[in-house]
Order: sequence, then structure tokens, then C-alpha cells
Amino acid sequence: MTYLETAAQFYHEVAQTPQVGLCCVQSTPLQLPGLKIPDKMQAMNYGCGTTVHPTELFNQPTVLYVGVGGGLEALQFAYFSRRVGAVIAVEPVDSMREAATRNLEIAAEENPWFDTSFVEICTGDAFNLPIGDASVDVVAQNCLFNIFEPEDLTRALKEAYRVLKPGGRLQMSDPIATRPIPAHLQQDEQLRAMCLSGALTYQEYTQRIINAGFGQVEIRARRPYRLLDTQTYKLEENLLLESLDSVSFKVAIPEDGACIFTGKTAIYAGTEPFFDDSAGHLLQRGVPAAVCDKTAAKLANFNPAEIMITDSTWHYDGGGCC
Repeated sequence: MTYLETAAQFYHEVAQTPQVGLCCVQSTPLQLPGLKIPDKMQAMNYGCGTTVHPTELFNQPTVLYVGVGGGLEALQFAYFSRRVGAVIAVEPVDSMREAATRNLEIAAEENPWFDTSFVEICTGDAFNLPIGDASVDVVAQNCLFNIFEPEDLTRALKEAYRVLKPGGRLQMSDPIATRPIPAHLQQDEQLRAMCLSGALTYQEYTQRIINAGFGQVEIRARRPYRLLDTQTYKLEENLLLESLDSVSFKVAIPEDGACIFTGKTAIYAGTEPFFDDSAGHLLQRGVPAAVCDKTAAKLANFNPAEIMITDSTWHYDGGGCC
């Protein structure tokens, strides 16, 4: 079998027999008033973080969810877009589509506001999304794209870019590796399907997003995910995997490069009330201003004696320099 067929077989099995905690997520951190998550849906929450960021879900967006899983995040997206066909869930595994359909029917019984017509579950995959160009506001995926080999990841990212409206958002959660994963683990198809060996480093992952055309990337969270230990995985030293939640915007890439926000701020400490770099960035003395990593580097080099740049917090939710 190809590695994608191995992954499909693996998720066929876990759709029939849920494995609680398969991807280190046994409960969703997002608690929404009036939303009850069915127990079976919670048990099938195969993801390493979350793609549902309420600040991105104003005006009842149309959401394309790639890889429906047990339906949990599709239900959460529907919470913000309570209309027919608001969430389009694309899933290649028959048994997973069937399980998600059953779970959403239970959710409709437990949540008076929810109707199963809010979520349309379709056959398809990340490489050939069954919708037209520039037709959705949000594309989301949780712990799926990390399974793909690098060139397939590029295909999936470009396909997501294609279907997004201008200004649309790609909301993702994937494992990343703190150093390159050795070849013997990358080539293990079962471990790749389990989200344990396909992760790229942070730099490789974000560069792939930019190469697909996204001009702005915002990091919502970065935290420890799994440890690949020396004994189990035949490594010379332990290898930490992290979970990365990000939102990438379909906007033009500036001439000086894409903007990546990781929670850095710039603080002016000079004698004037304001500092103006003549490039659109105005800093008030003593007041932290959110800046992208690119701007942070420029300001640090421009006037290191008077401008302090704080470290990445790995959390950013808007309002910065770009």
C-alpha cells in the first residue's frame, strides 16, 4: 500500500473502534455556551490542537473542513454559522464519514439549536476539493496535513489556497518537530498515519505555507505534543514534537516577504513621544506594539539602543503592525 492507503486503513479502523487520546487530545479546550459534545464524538477527537478560533468566525462564514474525523470541529464551526450548508466536511474514508454522520445526528438530539443540514459531509480528499475557486471563507484541518509527504503537503496547501476567497483564512493544527525527523521514522507508514513521524520543523512548515501563496501567517498556539524517546524509536537522543495552531491569510505576499506573527512586540525607549520608522510603524514610547517577526528584525537592526524586541509568545490573535 501507499502511505496514504495505510493512513486510510488506519482511520477506517479507528472510526469503527475509537481510540481515546490517539492524538493526545482527550477533551476540547474550547467551551461554548449551549454546546454539548456527544461522548462518542469526543472519543473520536483525533487532533493535536484546535482550528476553531472564535475571533475568525464572525459573519457566519462558509467553512470547508478537510478530514471530518468524528465531526467535533465541524459541529463547533456550525455553532458560529447556523445555516444550511455552512460547513462542508470533506472526508475520503467511508467509515469515518458514516461515523461522523451518526455523531452529528446525536448532536442534533442533544443541542436544540443544531440541525444536521448545517454540515454537509462530502466524499473527497485534500488534493481535489470538490468545490469551485474562491468559494469559501475558511478552510480548516486538524492533524491531517502532517501525514502528507512534503510534496503532497504542497499540493494540499495550494488546493486550500485555490478554494479560499481573497482574504480567506486557512486554519490548521499540526504537529511540528523540534529537529528533522530521521529517515527511518519518516518512512514508517504506520507512525506517519499516527501523526508521529511526518512532522516538519517549524521553519519548513511555515515556509511551505508561504510558498503556497499565503502572505500572512499568525501563530495561535505552540506547545509540547509528544516525545519520541530513544528506546522506542531507535534515536540517539529524545525528539520532542510540538503542536502548532495557525491561521494563514490569502493575501498578497509583500515585496519584502510574508508576515509571520508569533507574539513578538516592539517597545520604543527613546526620548521622543513616538518613533516612526517611515515604513508604516509608529511606536509610542514605553508601550508594547505587536509586530510580525520580519518587522521585529528590521526594527532591532534599525535602532537597537532605543527599541526593545520581546521574545515570541507563540500566541497572537490580531491587532499588529500589518
